[in-house]
Amino acid sequence: MKTPVEIAQSVCSLAQKKASWSVPQMLILGALAGAYVAFGGWGMTVTTFDVETVGIAKMIAGTVFSLGLILVVLAGGELFTGNCVMPLAVMAGCLPMKAVVRNWFWVYTANLIGAVVVAVLIYNTGLWRGDIGAKALSIAAGKMGLTWWEAFFRGIMCNWIVVLAVWLTMGAEDVIGKIWAIYFPILVFVASGFEHSIANMYFMALGILIKGDPTVLASHLAPADLGAVTIWGYFNNLIPVTAGNIVGGVLFVAVLYFSAFKKYLVKS
Repeated sequence: MKTPVEIAQSVCSLAQKKASWSVPQMLILGALAGAYVAFGGWGMTVTTFDVETVGIAKMIAGTVFSLGLILVVLAGGELFTGNCVMPLAVMAGCLPMKAVVRNWFWVYTANLIGAVVVAVLIYNTGLWRGDIGAKALSIAAGKMGLTWWEAFFRGIMCNWIVVLAVWLTMGAEDVIGKIWAIYFPILVFVASGFEHSIANMYFMALGILIKGDPTVLASHLAPADLGAVTIWGYFNNLIPVTAGNIVGGVLFVAVLYFSAFKKYLVKS
């Protein structure tokens, strides 16, 4: 495996590569990443909807949801939250900030497209009807019902851990190592109930789509209050969570590791 200093140096070269992607490349790779995270979210819902023991449900949810980042890293994808480590390269003088913002804009847009497309496809399968859909709706309602400050701070905590997962994969030099590097941080993020903007793009979109289905509303798992499950509720969550994700990844990983390893990163 690479040392932490070597990982920090790798971030600079990887950030330069990411900044060089064309818009079509970022749209394709970003949409795939959004879809992969959505696959993990759907898998998490269908494997935990009838698990009554909270701790076990969270363990299963975190385990299955890890698939999303595994696919992004190993199959190839551009994920906005993971790319929040890119400012380290800016501080090291490897990249202008405008290149990072360009990447963030197109990748975030593509992540949204991929996540929503999967939500629409899953909706049309009908596999969510009944208790599974009620669980999905409960997840969406819980996210949309958060206050801005709750969503913001949960976003910070989430991406501190998610970017660390990406950081660890850059230190691992074989497939199994990368999978384990992803698994434990993502398990903790999901089990803790932190907020991930790209995952929420999927969860909340599916919730809006299935909101009025009678088989879902008849389930004992359906939430009592659906007032927050609206388009406004979607953005009421997504805006503060995205801001928190940026703070978590940039401040607590990129800035702090740059500060620690600055002499190894900045050419004199």
